Amino acid sequence: MSTREPGTRPAEVPKRPRRRHGLVIVNTGEGKGKTTAALGVIFRAWGRDFKIRMFQYIKHTTATFGEHRAAMRLDIPIEALGDGFTWLSKDMDRTAALAVEQWGHCKEAILKGDEDIIVLDEFTYAMHYGWVPVDDVVETLKARPAPLHVIITGRYAPQELIDCADLVTEMKLIKHPYREQGIRAQRGIEF
Repeated sequence: MSTREPGTRPAEVPKRPRRRHGLVIVNTGEGKGKTTAALGVIFRAWGRDFKIRMFQYIKHTTATFGEHRAAMRLDIPIEALGDGFTWLSKDMDRTAALAVEQWGHCKEAILKGDEDIIVLDEFTYAMHYGWVPVDDVVETLKARPAPLHVIITGRYAPQELIDCADLVTEMKLIKHPYREQGIRAQRGIEF
């Protein structure tokens, strides 16, 4: 039974502030769009004044792809530490060392918790090749500050990471212009 007068509005109920529940998000699979999906979240979060940081593993330290150019304009730090395509590396020991070094930077940032979102782009390769121990990654993710979101991209996500994650999306390749028509990667689409 209502105690308010007919035709009157209920008293305003004060809104409780939303509490952020930090998520571990994994974009994996053979299809395109893993990094692009992470960049979409970054763009959305930037619009909400979130503090964002992206670490890239495979991309060369001096990379200036489209996302790097846009991020510079938006003042979003993207820190690449790699030597290009891992499978083309002429010095796998150096490639592995770069991945280990980058994980050190990422781990420190995750545990410090100064950002709202941290993206580890193409990080699954470092775990897949055994350069970074999966159990260290899982322990670090579990020890992160509660509101911190961490997005991890790349093929071959290990099962332990999938089990630890809150949201996992598998990108599935159905058709690709390179495979079907020999069309090479294009500016603005792939890089």
